Amino acid sequence: MLQQTRAAAVLPYYQRFLRKFPSLASLARARTESVLRVWSGLGYYSRARNLQRAARIVVDSHRSRFPRELDAALALPGVGPYIARAVLSIAYDRPLAVLDGNVARVIARREAIEGDLREPARWRQLQAIADRWLPANAPGDWNQAMMELGATVCTPRGPLCHSCPVRDGCQAFRLGLADRLPERRAKPAPVRVRIAVAVLVDPRGQTLLTRTAKSSHPDVPVPENGDLSAIFSRMWQFPAVVANGDGGPELRNYLAAEFGLRPRRWEPLGQLRHSVTFREITIEPWLLRVEKLPEPGTGCVVALGRVPQMAISSASRKIAVAALAQQPSP
Repeated sequence: MLQQTRAAAVLPYYQRFLRKFPSLASLARARTESVLRVWSGLGYYSRARNLQRAARIVVDSHRSRFPRELDAALALPGVGPYIARAVLSIAYDRPLAVLDGNVARVIARREAIEGDLREPARWRQLQAIADRWLPANAPGDWNQAMMELGATVCTPRGPLCHSCPVRDGCQAFRLGLADRLPERRAKPAPVRVRIAVAVLVDPRGQTLLTRTAKSSHPDVPVPENGDLSAIFSRMWQFPAVVANGDGGPELRNYLAAEFGLRPRRWEPLGQLRHSVTFREITIEPWLLRVEKLPEPGTGCVVALGRVPQMAISSASRKIAVAALAQQPSP
C-alpha cells in the first residue's frame, strides 16, 4: 500500500483492509471484486490484484508462510527487491540490505555520489554499498534505522544535518553539498488526455458499465494502445472514448458504432479533472437518458445509485457522483 502513496493516506485503508481480510487465507479465498472494493480509493489497483495473487501462491505453495528464500520471495507477484529484502530481513533476520529512495539518499550524501541515483549502474553501486554496510547482527533493525534516517532526518529537501547522528562521516555535509545531493530527477512532461464519457440512464435509473473502451471500429478514436481501461484501472467504467476538443461528436460516433445507440437527450455534467501518474486527464461526462439500455454483453447493468459503492476507479466514482448530483428523473 505504501508504494507511491503517503503513509498518512494509507493508514485508514490498511486498517480497513486488515479488518476485512485478517489472514492470508481470508485474502486468498476472497472474490477479487471484494478485494478491489475494499482497496477502492487508494489507486494503483494492480497492487491489490498482485497482493491477492501473492497470497494465493503463499497459501497454496508455501503452507501459508511467506517464503524465506530471496528467489522464492521475488517470484511472488508485486514483490521486487526492496519488498523482498525488507520482509526477509525484518521477519526472518536474513542478512539482506534494503535499498529504497530514503536509503539511497543517505548513501548518496554520505559518499557524495552525484548523478541520477535511479540510473541502473548507479543503483547497483548503491546496493553494493548498502550490502557492505549491513551489520551481521540485527539486519532488520539496521534496515529500518536506515529507512527512518532518510525519512525523518536526511530528507529530500532541507536535511536536518545538525540533528544527524552520522554527520561526522558524511562527505556531503563536510563539502556543503547536502542540499544539492542527490541530484533531482527531471520530471517527464505531462501527457494531456481528454475523454468523453457516456452515463446512460434508463427510466428505472439503471446504467450501463463496461470493462473496456476498446473498439474494433476504425472510425472510433481510442488511445495509442487501443485501450482506455488502464486509465480506469481495468475496472468497471462508463462507456468512454478519447476526444479531441469537444467530445460530443466522437462520443456520438462511438455509441452508434459500439452499441447502436443514438440518444436524443444529452445533458453535460461539467468537466472533471483527474490525474494518473504522468497523465493529466480532462473528463467530459454526459448524462444520456435512454428508453432502453443496450444488451450488456461483457458489461453489466446496475442502478446508478449503486455505482459509487462498487469496485471502481476514482475517476469513475467522480463521474457517478456528478451524474447523481444531476438527479436524473424517470
